[in-house]
Amino acid sequence: MEADDRFVDLNPRTCVVLGGRGFLGRSLVLRLLTLGKWIVRIADSADSLELDHSEHDSLLSVSLLSGRASYFHVDVRDKDQIVTAVSGSSVVFYMDYEDSCSNDIYLSYMIIVQGAKNVINACRDCKVRRLIFNSSADVIFDGSRDINNGDESLKYPWKFEDMLSDLKAQAEALILFANDIDGLLTCALRPSNVYGPEDTQLIPFVANLAKSGLAKFIIGNGENMSDFTFVENVTHAHICAEEALDFRMVSVAGKAFFITNFKPMKFWKFISLILEGLGYRRPSVKLPSKMVWNVLLFMKWIHERFGYDRYNHSTWARYIQLASCTRTFNTVAAHKQIGYSPVVSVEEGIRLTIESFSHLRKELAVASFTDFTEESKVDKLLGGGRVADILLWREEKKSFTCFLVSSLLFYWFFVRGGTFISSAAQLLLSIIVVLYGYGFIPPNIYGFDVQKLSASTFHYSDSVVRDTILTLACLWNGAMCNARSLARGGDWNHFFKAAGYLYVLKLFFSQSLTMLIGMGLAFAFTAFFVYEQYESEIDGFAKFLFIGAMELKRSLASHIPVQVMSFLCSDKASHQAKEVAATKR
Repeated sequence: MEADDRFVDLNPRTCVVLGGRGFLGRSLVLRLLTLGKWIVRIADSADSLELDHSEHDSLLSVSLLSGRASYFHVDVRDKDQIVTAVSGSSVVFYMDYEDSCSNDIYLSYMIIVQGAKNVINACRDCKVRRLIFNSSADVIFDGSRDINNGDESLKYPWKFEDMLSDLKAQAEALILFANDIDGLLTCALRPSNVYGPEDTQLIPFVANLAKSGLAKFIIGNGENMSDFTFVENVTHAHICAEEALDFRMVSVAGKAFFITNFKPMKFWKFISLILEGLGYRRPSVKLPSKMVWNVLLFMKWIHERFGYDRYNHSTWARYIQLASCTRTFNTVAAHKQIGYSPVVSVEEGIRLTIESFSHLRKELAVASFTDFTEESKVDKLLGGGRVADILLWREEKKSFTCFLVSSLLFYWFFVRGGTFISSAAQLLLSIIVVLYGYGFIPPNIYGFDVQKLSASTFHYSDSVVRDTILTLACLWNGAMCNARSLARGGDWNHFFKAAGYLYVLKLFFSQSLTMLIGMGLAFAFTAFFVYEQYESEIDGFAKFLFIGAMELKRSLASHIPVQVMSFLCSDKASHQAKEVAATKR
């Protein structure tokens, strides 16, 4: 991308981009250099400027050689370094420094809040005329309530779930309060869910979810709406804000403005488009948001209790909030007061983002070629029908209803006491009374239609009855074949397998029948679901155990006396010969 040829004919002004090597800062620097009206000072925390071969750094490299750009190492905790960078400039764009922050509260406070104080004081000392702060829509979101078409009249929450949002809100308030002091004009922009090429937060996080297999889950009902903002639209908004402040517009100075793509969409539709573009499966399994929150709180407790912290709690908390809440914003003020309108659509932004993260797709090429229409192993095992849909929680309401009914029947027959026959009689009596009373209910009650049970509800077709009987007959015949084979003798492997199965069955039934049925019920509604989610991991572990068992078998066989081994082998050979002779007859 070439700079505007008019640059040599203009009297360029000097601007400073604090955080100029971050996600948003790089995009803003590229736009400023492309406009050709600025001498750009890039200020960032890195000791030196390292360029790559991207389009941005190609233009930056040329601009550094021509003097249109320069680099300053700036730690915002040091006011003197900021003064050196901003001295003689007319405008300062204060971009994100979140990439430099951590879970250290003190460090984050010094970078975000104290850094904002230092930037304000440095701008006042150096007589900078305009300061534009890149804030975030998170500063008015407490994570506990939806925001529908929220505007700038929304107040800061009393309490934030996210530490960084709390600190960002403090920094924004400081910068807006500093407006029109010593001639400094300030404003803040609040972009919502920024995404785009070189994103360091949202897109990499989603890609890592896909890599771990967690991206298949939808948190909540999946209907929550969100506003997303492409990175180039954010940088365009900064240019618009600078031009508005340059005219000393009272309606802009000291104000904050929401910046979006003007097109809200379902949060999970956006995530699905990103994942699909990277070659992953769209999220399909819905999880209740409260359950996910409880799991996250449990993981936090594990970390505090035992020091185990595989997942960053604050990052996950923020993602769960975004994924389960509606957050849409009114951008009329930004459109009218600073003249902002998106220059890149949501769809085009998604396409450009996917193209820029193609390296993630290449690293996980297997995911790109997986046939997701193929049934999973557990789905085939369960027959791929209604039972599979219920046990694999494909339809949450039906699965939960079946689990609840099964739990109530378990309680009725095994936990509450009484004999099986008396419990069955009481249950049948209750069903008959309910059905008999249901028949007297009028077809319409206060305008609500009551659906009557038809005779076909309790009817089973001849084919269903026939298939059930055939299945039972096949199971019986298979058992008889195994028993006949054991009665002939000679096949020691078959004998040891049968003896092992019967011994395991004896161990199970030596326990309480109530406990076994309860464990089986819990197993049916959890184990199949877990196995489908982590099929490859569980298969790998099972293969490891199988190989270990085979090695143990070989080791034991090597220690069996030669006489015993020869007897077993000869006995097995004679049994096979008898079977061959019987077949020939």
